[in-house]
Amino acid sequence: MIGAIVVVPASRISRRVGTAVAVIFPLLAAVAASAMIPDALNGGTVDLQVQWIPSLGINAGVLIDPLSVLMSNVVAWVSFLIVVYSIGYMRNEATLTRYWFFVNYFIGNMLLLVLSDNLLQLMFGWEGVGLCSYALIGYWYSDEPDKWVGSEGDKAWGVPMSYSPSHAGLKAFVMTRIGDIGLLVAIFIIYASAGTLNLVELSKNISWAGDLARVGLLLPTGLLLFWGPIGKSAQMPLHEWLPDAMAGPTPVSALIHAATMVKAGVYLVARTGPILFNAIITYGQPFTFFEIVGWIGAITAVAAGAQAIVAKELKKTLAYSTASQIGYMMLAIGVGGMGLQFALGYTAGLFHLMNHAIFKAAAFMAAGAVIHSCETRFMNEMGGIRSNMKFTFAAMLVAVLALSGVPPLSGFWSKDAILATTWEAGQLWLYIIAAITAALTLIYSLKILGWVFLGRKSAHVIKLEQEGVKIQEASPIMYVPCLLLAALTILIGVAGPVFEHALSSFLIGGLTLVTAPSKEALVTPLPYISPDIAAATTTLLALLVGGAIGYKLYISRKLDTEKLLQNPLLRSTHEFLWNRLYINSVYYRIFVHGTVSVSGGLYRWIEHGFFDRISNAVSLLSVGLSKTGDRFDLQIVDGAVNGVASTGRRFSRAISKLQTGVAQQYLMVFAFGVFLLVVAMVLLGR
Repeated sequence: MIGAIVVVPASRISRRVGTAVAVIFPLLAAVAASAMIPDALNGGTVDLQVQWIPSLGINAGVLIDPLSVLMSNVVAWVSFLIVVYSIGYMRNEATLTRYWFFVNYFIGNMLLLVLSDNLLQLMFGWEGVGLCSYALIGYWYSDEPDKWVGSEGDKAWGVPMSYSPSHAGLKAFVMTRIGDIGLLVAIFIIYASAGTLNLVELSKNISWAGDLARVGLLLPTGLLLFWGPIGKSAQMPLHEWLPDAMAGPTPVSALIHAATMVKAGVYLVARTGPILFNAIITYGQPFTFFEIVGWIGAITAVAAGAQAIVAKELKKTLAYSTASQIGYMMLAIGVGGMGLQFALGYTAGLFHLMNHAIFKAAAFMAAGAVIHSCETRFMNEMGGIRSNMKFTFAAMLVAVLALSGVPPLSGFWSKDAILATTWEAGQLWLYIIAAITAALTLIYSLKILGWVFLGRKSAHVIKLEQEGVKIQEASPIMYVPCLLLAALTILIGVAGPVFEHALSSFLIGGLTLVTAPSKEALVTPLPYISPDIAAATTTLLALLVGGAIGYKLYISRKLDTEKLLQNPLLRSTHEFLWNRLYINSVYYRIFVHGTVSVSGGLYRWIEHGFFDRISNAVSLLSVGLSKTGDRFDLQIVDGAVNGVASTGRRFSRAISKLQTGVAQQYLMVFAFGVFLLVVAMVLLGR
C-alpha cells in the first residue's frame, strides 16, 4: 500500500523510477511474508493488536498462523513475479502510473485480507480488492474494439455476449458486491451474538454459535458468510463476472485468477470453516452448511470445465478453468466437513490452492505472450507457433498438464488428495462429478496446446507473417517469470507426497478441532478400497478418457468437430455451453433489462403520468393566479396609487396658481390672514 502511494510521485520523476518503485515494494512485501515462516513453524498463533475502536471493543491486528503465512507467501511471491512480467507487457502503456498504483494497492489489500485478525478489518481488504478489480479490469476504459471480450455480434436470447472493458469492470464490481452484502449481514449477526469480531476469540469461545443454533440462525449465518466467497471466488450462481474479466490486461487476469481475488473466497471459507465445524459438532447441528459448500463447488467445477471446452478465446478458456478449479477447492473443504475429516479436506483444498496459484499464473502469463505476439485473443486464429515461442510453449505445457493433474506434476498430488477425501467421506456423486471434471480439464488443456502451439498455422498467422509481422518469443522479462513458476510446479510435483505431508503437518498445526462423533455413525462408506488407491486409479482413468478425446479432437484432429456438431444432441449441448448455460442471459433479462423496463414504466406511469400532471396542474394554477394577481395589481393597486398621484398633481396645480410672484399680493393675503386670526381670537375669547 505504501508502494501504491509512492509510485505516483515517483512516476512524475520518470517512468523508469515509477516502475522501479512499483516492483520494489511487492518484493519487500514478499520478503516480509517469508520472514513470518519461522513464527508459524514454531507453532501456535500470534495475534499482534493495536487499539482501533474502543467503544465497540474492536482492535486492529495481524494474525500470524500457518494459514495466514501460507496465503501471504503465495499472494506476495506470485504477485511479485506477475509485477515483473508486467514490466514487459505494459511497457508501451501511456497510463502506466495508474496501472502501477492499482496493482500495488490490489496486492496490499489482498495481504490485508489474509493477515487480518478480525472480520471487520478483513472487510476493508475484501472491499479493497473488489475496488481494484473494477479499476484494473476496466483499465482500457476507452473501450477500443480490440480490447473487448467475447465474439462481436454474438447474442443469446437477444442479449449481447461481447463486452467492453469498462462494462466488464462494472459487471465484476456489481456481482461481487451482491455477495458482499450477505457477508456483511453475517458479520453483523456474529458481532451481535458474540460481542467480538476477533477470529481467535471466535474460535476459542464458540458459545455465540450455540446462541445462534438455539434460535435457528447458525445455518443462515453460515450461508450468508459463504455468500461472500461465492461472489468473490466466482462460484455458481455468482460466477458470470469472471469470464468477462478477461477484458483487462493479461497481468491483471493473472493477478485475479492466480494470486488475489478469487482466492479470497477460498481463504475465508478455510478461515471460518473450522469455527463452523466445531460449532456444528458441539451443538449437534446438521452438516447442511458443508453439504452446500461441497455441492456448489462440485457443480461449478463441472459446469465451468464444460464451458471451457467450447470457448474460443484463450484467456476465457483459462478463466473458466479457474472457476472450475476453485470449485475443486470448495469441494474439498465441503466434503471434509461432511465426512468428519475436516483436516483432510482443509489441507487438500489449500494444497490445491497453492499449486493452482503457481501453475495458473504461469499459464496466464504464457497466454499473454501469445496474444501479444499473434495479435489476437482467439485460439482458432493461432496455431503452429511452438517453434517460434519455445520458452512460452514450455511454460504453458507444464502449466496445463499440472492443471490437468498429470503425474508427477504438482496438480496431480493436490487433485488426488481431494478425490481421496471425497471417497473417504462416502460422497459417491460428488466423487463422480470430480472425476468427470478431471477428464474435462485435460480435454480443454489439450485444446489449448493443439489450437495455439501445435498443428498448422492459421490463416491469421500466415497473413501476419506475409505483412512482415514476426511471431517471436517474448522478452526475457516476460518469459523468465513463467519459466520460474513452471520449474516450481515441477519441483513440487517431484517432491510429491513428501511435500504434501510437510504442508499438511504445517497447516494442521494451526487447527484446533473438537472431537467428532463416530464417523461410521454419520458417514455411509463407499466400497472398501483405500482412498489413495481409489483416487489414483480414478485420476488415471480420467486422464486416459480425457486424453484420448482431447488428442483426437485437437492434436491429431482425427475427429472433426464440425461433423460432430451435425448431431442434434451434440449441437444443442454445444449451443447450451457456448451461450453460458443461458445464466448470463437470464441475469441481463431480469436484472438489467428488467430494471430498465421497470424504470421506464415508472417514468411513464409515475413520473410522467402522475407527477408531471400534478406539476403541470400546479404550474397552470400558478400562472392563472399570477395573471389574476397581475390584473389586481394593475387595476386596483396601480389604479389607487395612480389616482392618489393624479389628485395630488391636480391639487398641486391648483395651489401653484396662487404662486403669482407679486409681492404686493403676498402682503395683502398675509394681512387678510392676520385679520382672520384676530377675528377668530376675539370670537373664541368670548
